[in-house]
Amino acid sequence: MNTLLTSPRRLVLALVAAGALGATGAGLITSHEARAQHSTAPVAAAVVPGAAVALPDFSSITQRYGPAVVNITVSGMRNAGDDEADNSPAARQRGPQGMDPNDPFYEFFRRFGVPMPERGAPGQRGAPVRGAGSGFIIDADGIVLTNAHVVKGASDVTVKLTDRREFRAKVLGMDPKTDVAVLKIDAKGLPTVKLGNSHDLKVGDWVLAIGSPFGFENTVTAGVVSAKGRTLPDDSFVPFIQTDAAVNPGNSGGPLFNAAGEVVGINSQIYSRSGGFQGLSFAIPIEVATRVEQQIVATGHVEHARLGVAVQEVNQAFADSFKLPRPEGALVASVDAGGPADKAGLKAGDVILKINGQSIVASGDLPAFVGQQLPGEKVQLEVWRQGRSETLSATLANAKDKATKVARSDEPVGKGQLGLSVRPLQPDEARTAGVDKGQGLMIEDARGPAAKAGVQSGDVLLAINGTPVKDVEQVRAAMARADKSVALLIERDGNKIFVPVRLG
Repeated sequence: MNTLLTSPRRLVLALVAAGALGATGAGLITSHEARAQHSTAPVAAAVVPGAAVALPDFSSITQRYGPAVVNITVSGMRNAGDDEADNSPAARQRGPQGMDPNDPFYEFFRRFGVPMPERGAPGQRGAPVRGAGSGFIIDADGIVLTNAHVVKGASDVTVKLTDRREFRAKVLGMDPKTDVAVLKIDAKGLPTVKLGNSHDLKVGDWVLAIGSPFGFENTVTAGVVSAKGRTLPDDSFVPFIQTDAAVNPGNSGGPLFNAAGEVVGINSQIYSRSGGFQGLSFAIPIEVATRVEQQIVATGHVEHARLGVAVQEVNQAFADSFKLPRPEGALVASVDAGGPADKAGLKAGDVILKINGQSIVASGDLPAFVGQQLPGEKVQLEVWRQGRSETLSATLANAKDKATKVARSDEPVGKGQLGLSVRPLQPDEARTAGVDKGQGLMIEDARGPAAKAGVQSGDVLLAINGTPVKDVEQVRAAMARADKSVALLIERDGNKIFVPVRLG
């Protein structure tokens, strides 16, 4: 599935990694962290005198399952040195302070915005780097789960237990799309965590995180579930659990426990303006992680499914335009030619309400569901088309390297007439826009509500409320049927997206 992302985030998405040691001294280097899930079964609780509710017994959970949480250190080599003297295209594409984008620690410095560690002298190559993260043991024979970003690019991975034993770990496999990695250490009879069910988590439930923030091993922090099913810009395959448990660099890959002492997620990411914890932590649901682990153990790799659509959020203006009872679902902005959705009969302007009976409330629910299926699986889609519900069947394809993002159009709109001046497309304009001859209209001028909604001169108008338009009369007819708002399907720079325009 493909998707268009049009609204830049102001907050920095920090992939929580760990402390690192460069060739010239200590510096903050990291990997990603956090994922979670939960069960409602009660655990031993400490009752506070005079309080009306029982609190989780975090100390008992820590004593029982803390030994199964491990500290992970990684090492590798980084190309260092002569970036200032190198004016090649590769050097010009490098990141902060000339850091190679392929460097395993590039994402941390780029996203956290912290200074780079000292680089070697010009011409020096192979500067050593070290990083750290967390993980947890799910099998007594040495299977460990962590984040993919913790071990990405590492040549050596060491797992340290709470009893201070250390083991060289083998990376059985990793899945960057979900940020899950599976390690194996040569040991028997190890302590393990108990896996729970994140579907049972409720907003407001207590959760507990254990990890090694900034290298402080087996640090325990607690909080509550802030939200479920969060879709983040670069991770639409994962319906994240949001918590306010303190997560910092080094917590990456550590477990998130529910009040029953069951692991419900893997701590993975934070939102932050500073690079440190600011109350917004995100965990991968444990069901996502275990599906990945099972595939890696069985086959050594992971496959994800693809539907082949670009989707965007349904807001109230879109709901009014498409006569939906509620602003829910995933609005199809474009369909990949020849893809599963195209073969199933999906069209731009359809709103996907359910998949296999599961309601799609936010647009991110769709790629999160599809990404966890396997290629070749069949799904039933309930779609809203031209004011009524229809059911379609699709056979999912392989996602391969195609990630699914959510297209967004959040610009405010005003009142008044539509405010567009349009004309038929010239043949070369139609080819550039990728539309069939005789389809679409070139927008020469945008005023009033259309301009306030973000429509620009040079955009190509393809449809109004899901109905294709190819001449001015069709635009007038569509506007005559319009109520409080219309949804304009616009092509701009090769991307298609619906823009809601409120008329009054």
